Amino acid sequence: MVERSRDWLNQAERDAKQAQASLRDGFYEWACFAAQQASDKAVKALIQVLGGDVWGHSITALIDALPEEVRPHHLRDKALELDQAYIPSRYPNAHPAGFPGTMYTRLMAERLIEYAKEIVNYCQETATRVGRERQSKS
Repeated sequence: MVERSRDWLNQAERDAKQAQASLRDGFYEWACFAAQQASDKAVKALIQVLGGDVWGHSITALIDALPEEVRPHHLRDKALELDQAYIPSRYPNAHPAGFPGTMYTRLMAERLIEYAKEIVNYCQETATRVGRERQSKS
């Protein structure tokens, strides 16, 4: 497996910027989805730095798959909330009536963007630390 954590982190950063742009433009469902995607990709980057390979889009499951010494327990509840934006933010049939554009608010988007920032920052900092530790051992 080719180690591409930097690519995953770069895309996570772009997804976070897209979340901000969607928030600014009033597309709150897309802001929530982009926040979920930023978090998903950041955790995948960290798993790759640690030598793992993962599939799936549940941020909570990805966090749970991290080794205990780097698992961010303090971010798990935020991951659970971000996971709720993966499908319902995009598909009308995920709701009993209406469409995603009417189901998400500015407040929800702001909250999920903040959660995503915390997760992305944690993953970036931890990946950097792990990389330095590996270099010092070699």
